[in-house]
Amino acid sequence: MDVHIGLTRRGDLSTQIYRQLLEAVLDGRLRPGERLPPTRELARRLDVSRNTVGVAYELLVAEGVVEGRVGAGSFVSAQPLRPLQARRAPAGAVSPREVWRSISGFAGRPTNAATYPYDFSVGTPDAGLFPFATWRRLVANEFRPPPDRYARYGDPAGLAELRSGIARHIGVSRSVRADRDDVVVTHGAQQAFDLIGRVLISEGTCVAVEEPGYPYARLLFQSLGARVVGVPLDHEGLDVDAIPDNARLVYVTPSHQFPLGTAMSLQRRTALLAWAERRGAVVVEDDYDSEFRFDGRPLDPLQSLDRTGRVLYVGSFSKVMLPTLRLGFLIAPASLQPALRAAKQLTDWNCEQATQAALARFIDDGLLSRHIRKASREYAKRHAKISESLERSFGGWLRPVPAAAGLHLAAEVVPGAPVDIADVVRRAEERGVRVQGLSGFCFGTALRTGLVIGYGGIPTSRIGEGMARLAASFSPRARA
Repeated sequence: MDVHIGLTRRGDLSTQIYRQLLEAVLDGRLRPGERLPPTRELARRLDVSRNTVGVAYELLVAEGVVEGRVGAGSFVSAQPLRPLQARRAPAGAVSPREVWRSISGFAGRPTNAATYPYDFSVGTPDAGLFPFATWRRLVANEFRPPPDRYARYGDPAGLAELRSGIARHIGVSRSVRADRDDVVVTHGAQQAFDLIGRVLISEGTCVAVEEPGYPYARLLFQSLGARVVGVPLDHEGLDVDAIPDNARLVYVTPSHQFPLGTAMSLQRRTALLAWAERRGAVVVEDDYDSEFRFDGRPLDPLQSLDRTGRVLYVGSFSKVMLPTLRLGFLIAPASLQPALRAAKQLTDWNCEQATQAALARFIDDGLLSRHIRKASREYAKRHAKISESLERSFGGWLRPVPAAAGLHLAAEVVPGAPVDIADVVRRAEERGVRVQGLSGFCFGTALRTGLVIGYGGIPTSRIGEGMARLAASFSPRARA
């Protein structure tokens, strides 16, 4: 392993080399069993004599830090040594902008879900449903000769084949009006929101978001300098009359509102588009989870109803495939395409091309549609099982919010019910159940209280026992 050694040219050079190698071993940068550079090679790199390096190595061997192996070289001793505290960069005197004082402490999604045998976390798909063998084959095919196709940066908007595939897929499945040139491939939906914000948001721009709503979009817009305002919801979706007159960007999840799960009515959709046209505003449509629909007729997305080019449509493959693939897309009007592509190039240039090519083939071969159909059948069973349990065993405490799609259900506390949701969540965790409170998705003071119950990451066989333990967290006498 190459080890950085800095010589001042003052004092004993052998001692300097010895001390820096010793420090590297003690603070863990060089681990037991790792091979040190040959004396000849290190001497050449440091522009010193081989004998100078040899003396340093001999000191390390004498102290048992390094052991020599005939014909193999010098290795860090396997014997445990008293470690030093690992070296860290200076704490620094530079402070971030004020907005990051409130954002940096944001906990975000749970990362310790594996510690909960009954995990009802939100936004987690079932990786066991994903066709890994097929995906490995598609990705492996992309690394066959000629390899030089990956030696150059690609189009910031994404691979042409994938953009065409995405346009066809959402055109058929969601009636979105788009062709290849309307698509920008992103690292998930979050980067799409970031690109939109970079292009459209200035310091102090008023941005309206749903309340409750998706916290990551709200916090992102806030970090870019926007003045974010929460807008309340009712049974038809976003209350258009409550949007501030000076809002220039409205973020909505109309197909499956996050986190309540309700669908925005057609009347409310047309009202929102009319409002945006009157005010000269932009609507960001996050159409997440719309692929998994279990009941009812899907409504047309805002993008397909838009006639003036004010809707930016954002989609992601994080739920229908895997979050770790980090693939999403943005459909934007032609007037914004040059700026969005420039922003994409400035932030990361382009997404990983082999994965894009594999996904293009996955779509073109009909494998994505097949996977969605298979996953939808399984998620429908989980949706039904949780809905039935909420109706049967939680009637005195929770009232489910009607939803016909997605990977989670929301349930609000029954008015007047003596329920402390924070206490319920804590007691549920003690019983091995992970569940999230509805107040965590509220922008300001929580106007709604309840639970958001995800079913993407929990096997169907565990739902019954998990819901029973959740019920027991409301009352020791409860039975599911």
